[in-house]
Amino acid sequence: MASISYSPAAFIGTSASDLLRSSSNGVTGIPLKTLAKARFVVKRRDVTIAAKLRKVKKHEYPWPADPDPNVKGGVLTHLSHFKPLKEKQKPVTLEFERPLVELERKIVDVRKMANETGLDFSDQIISLENKYQQALKELYLHLTPIQRVNIARHPNRPTFLDHVFNITDKFVELHGDRSGYDDPAIVTGIGTIDGRRYMFIGQQKGRNTKENIQRNFGMPTPHGYRKALRMMYYADHHGFPIVTFIDTPGAYADLKSEELGQGEAIAHNLRTMFGLKVPIVSIVIGEGGSGGALAIGCANKLLMMENAVFYVASPEACAAILWKSAKASPKAAEKLRITAPELCKLQICDGIIPEPPGGAHAGPAWTSQQIKAAINENMDELMAMDTEELLKHRTHKFRKLGGFQEGVPIDPKKKVHMKKKEEQAVLRTSNAELEGEIEKVKQQILKAKESSTTPPELALKNVVEKLKKEVHLEYSEAIKSLGLKDRLEKLREEVSKVNSRDQLMNPVLMDKIEKLKHELNQSLSAAPNYTILKHKLDMLKELSTAKSQSKAVTMKQEINKKFNEIMGRPEISEKLEALEAEIQKSGSSSFVDLDQGLKDKILNLKKEVELEMINAIESLSLNVEAVTSNAKPTSLSIFKDKVDNLNEGINKKIQNVVNSSELKNTIELLKLEMAKAADIRSKSKIEALEQQIKQRLSDAISSSELKEKHEELKAEICEAIQSSGGANGSLQREPKHEMNFA
Repeated sequence: MASISYSPAAFIGTSASDLLRSSSNGVTGIPLKTLAKARFVVKRRDVTIAAKLRKVKKHEYPWPADPDPNVKGGVLTHLSHFKPLKEKQKPVTLEFERPLVELERKIVDVRKMANETGLDFSDQIISLENKYQQALKELYLHLTPIQRVNIARHPNRPTFLDHVFNITDKFVELHGDRSGYDDPAIVTGIGTIDGRRYMFIGQQKGRNTKENIQRNFGMPTPHGYRKALRMMYYADHHGFPIVTFIDTPGAYADLKSEELGQGEAIAHNLRTMFGLKVPIVSIVIGEGGSGGALAIGCANKLLMMENAVFYVASPEACAAILWKSAKASPKAAEKLRITAPELCKLQICDGIIPEPPGGAHAGPAWTSQQIKAAINENMDELMAMDTEELLKHRTHKFRKLGGFQEGVPIDPKKKVHMKKKEEQAVLRTSNAELEGEIEKVKQQILKAKESSTTPPELALKNVVEKLKKEVHLEYSEAIKSLGLKDRLEKLREEVSKVNSRDQLMNPVLMDKIEKLKHELNQSLSAAPNYTILKHKLDMLKELSTAKSQSKAVTMKQEINKKFNEIMGRPEISEKLEALEAEIQKSGSSSFVDLDQGLKDKILNLKKEVELEMINAIESLSLNVEAVTSNAKPTSLSIFKDKVDNLNEGINKKIQNVVNSSELKNTIELLKLEMAKAADIRSKSKIEALEQQIKQRLSDAISSSELKEKHEELKAEICEAIQSSGGANGSLQREPKHEMNFA
C-alpha cells in the first residue's frame, strides 16, 4: 500500500471549474497544472500479496514436444487433432453376419487345440478358412438394401480422415468459418496425391463414443457448411480441384442450428457449387442423408462405395411415415432404391468403388487405395475439360435427373418400372378375339405338320403368354368376388417375410396356404366369371399341349437332320458299304450266321455311330440316358411278368413313402420353393430338398427283398442275352436314315 499527501497552498488561485475537472491520473478535481506545482510525499509500507491457483485440466495441444520432421504427410501433420487410437476398436458383428461367427469360433478352437497338443491341424485349419472365405463371399454377393445400410453405419467403418491420411502424400487441415466457430463435424484441408494439390472437404464421424460426441455424430451445423463454403471459394481462387467425402445421417436439426440458418447455409452451398470453375468429385463413403449430404455433393462426378447408401430419408423414417412402424425399414430400404447399384441405374451415381468382402472396415488400406485410383481416374478426365465445358457438364448431370419428354417412345428398360395393373387393363381382349387367334395358330400348326416344316413357335408362344395373362386376371377377379383377396394378401406378406429371412416354410403357414387353396377350389364355381375362367383354362391347356408337341416335332426334325449328317459322312458311308459287300460275299442272312470277325466289325461301326449320335444330341442341350437297339423283343418276352411284378413292388414301396406325412411336407416345401425360385439361395434350398426326397426314396427301394428280386432277374436276363449271341434282328439298311421319336 502507498499513500499520497499534498499541500493546500497549492490550490491558491485555482478556479472552481478547474477543481471540478478530472485528470487522467485518477485524482479527481485537480487539473494537471496544479498537480505539477503540488508537493507529493509518498509513504511506503510493506505489503504481502498471496494468490491461490485453481486446478484446471491442462489444454491438450496437438503439437508434440519433439515433432518428427520425417512423418508421413509432412511436419504440419502434427497440427491435426486426429491421432491413431490408443486402444484397438472392438469387433462388431452385424445381425446377418452371425452365421460366420460359428465358423470363426471353430477356426480359433482348432488353432488353440493345435497349440496345446502340438499336433498338426494345418489341413483342417486351411479347410475351415476356405469355407469361411467362401461363405463370406457368398454372403456379401447377395446383400439386401437394409444390410447395406447397416454396413454403411458400421461403427468400425473408416472415416473421412482415415482415408485422407492413407491416400495423400501431405495434408494440412484448415479450420474455421471466419464467423467465430469451427464445426468439428466437417473437416477441410489441402492435400496432395501424386504431386497434384487438392482441396479436401468431408463429413467426419467419430471412431468411438467420445469422438462421436465431439464430432456430433457427423451431423454438421450451419458453421460447418459455411466453413466448407469458405474453402470452396479458396480452392476456386487458387485453382485447386475439390474432392468431397460424404458420410452423414443428415444436417443437425436442433433449434440453435435452425436459428443460425441451417437451410440458408445448405442452399448457399448448392448455389455456389454449380458456379465453381474447378473440377469437383464427391465420394459417398458411408451414408449420405438428404440435404446435409447434398450440400457438399453437387459435383461433376458422384462416386459411391460398394456398400454406401444415398437417400432423401432414412429407411426408418420412411417406414414410420408410410407404414407407421420403423420395423418396416427393410421394405422401405428396398422401395427407396438407395444402394449404389440402384443409383447407378438411375444415373445419379457415376461409379462404384469396390470394397473387400466384409466391408471397408475389413480392409481399410486396400479400400483407400481404390478411392485414390478412382480420384485420379476421374480427375484426369475432368482436368482435360475447359472451364465452360466443366460448368456445362456439372449442370447437365443434375438437369437430366428425373427428366422426361412427351411424345417420345419409352425405353423398354424403363417400361419395366411402370404400373403393370393399368397396362394389363389396357391389354384385355375379348373371348372372340382370343378364339380367333388360337384358331389361326392351330391352322398354322396343321400346315406345318402336312408340309413337314417348322411349326410357328413364336406365334404359339405369344398366344400362350396372352392367354396366361387373361387367366391370371380372371383368377384375380374371382378371388376378389369371393372375398378372399385380403387373406391372400396377408399370406403373401407372411411368405415374403420368410423369404427375406432365408428360412424354410413354417408348417403352420403351409396349412394356411392349403386351407385357402382348398377353399378357393371349393367355392370357385360360385364366382360370377367362373364360366369364362373355365373356358380360358381349357383353351390354355389345349394350347400348352400343342406347344409341347410343336417343340417335340422341332426337336425330332433337328435330331433327324443330325443323324442324316452323320450317316452322310464319307468315312461312315465307306465303312457301311464295305460291310455290306462283306456280308453279301459271306452269303449269311442273319447276324447269328456271320463269323466272329465280321460281327466285331459291325458292332464297332455301330458303337462309332452311337457315340457320334450321342455327341450330336448333347449339342442340342439334351441328355442321353440310354441307347437301345431295335432288336426284336420276342426272346425276352418270357421275363415280362417278372419285370411287371418287380415294378409293382417298387411302386408300392414308393407310394408308401410318398404318402408318409414327413415326405408330404417336404414335397410341399419343394413346390413352394420352386414356385418362387428367383435367386441363388432359393435354388440351393430346392437342391437340398430334392436331395432329401431322393434319399428317402432310395432308402425305400433299397430294401433287401427288392434287391434280391432285382439281382435274380438281372442275372436271368443277362444269361438269356448271352445265349442269343448278344444281338437279334436283320442287317438290312433303310434307304433313308431317320430316327423316329414318338
